[in-house]
Amino acid sequence: MTSLTAHELQDIERANASGLQPIVFVHGLWLLASSWENWGSFFEEQGYTTIAPGWPDDPETVEEAKKDPEVFAHKHINQVVEYYIDAISQLRLKPAVIGHSFGGLIAQKLAGEGVSAVTVAIDPAPFRGVLPLPLSALKSSSAVLGNPLNYTRAVPLTFEQFRYSFANVVDEAEAHELYEKYSVAGSGVPIFQAATANFNPWTEASVNTTNPDRGPLLILSGEYDHTVPWAMSHASFKQQEKNKSITEIQEIPDRGHSLTIDHGWKEVAEVALAFVGKYVPVTQ
Repeated sequence: MTSLTAHELQDIERANASGLQPIVFVHGLWLLASSWENWGSFFEEQGYTTIAPGWPDDPETVEEAKKDPEVFAHKHINQVVEYYIDAISQLRLKPAVIGHSFGGLIAQKLAGEGVSAVTVAIDPAPFRGVLPLPLSALKSSSAVLGNPLNYTRAVPLTFEQFRYSFANVVDEAEAHELYEKYSVAGSGVPIFQAATANFNPWTEASVNTTNPDRGPLLILSGEYDHTVPWAMSHASFKQQEKNKSITEIQEIPDRGHSLTIDHGWKEVAEVALAFVGKYVPVTQ
């Protein structure tokens, strides 16, 4: 298994030394951990400590990622989950976990493993049992699913694909800015795993929704998200609300899949903070 990076270990050490309640951020496909920088600063200003590990072998920067995109290939869901469990296991306090897109699916898997005190899944990728498949979601995933060979590849998004899948609500200038600043290649494997989840009883795109130690869960859904529309987020919620712990869902008006990185990120972060703060208040 790939080991945590020196930078990630330093962040964990800093979090433990602070004595504060930790927040763990989980990014999804086509982004890096750096996409959480604004969120990390915001939550730390509120009195939390934060870490944002990458996926295994992630480059540190977008510039590095564009020089060697194939580093993203072959990453599968459980490999990423195990990487985050390794990071969480080294924290002294049980963290809140906040994930976006495939990071939202991974966050729910972590909650299902009982390693999260409270979880926020933002526009989460679907898991086994989530049945709706809106046309916009099919179009968003076609960049990968359109070619079976992409299973073993790292697949970058063109600007047009990014515009449709992520930045459909922001204006053209901001869409270009977000694409240049944040977009990197993504592993084809998780897309295929999620797409076939309901046909594969052993799929890694599954979540333990019944674990009594799951903890409170909030699902956030951008109103105009093309990649994970409301129907998919709500179906995830219906699966999760069977859990004895608190399960909530909230739609964020006038937002697309870029809601964690675009100009309105703070509005979403404030909603997540309010939920997290109910269950893991700042440690004094």
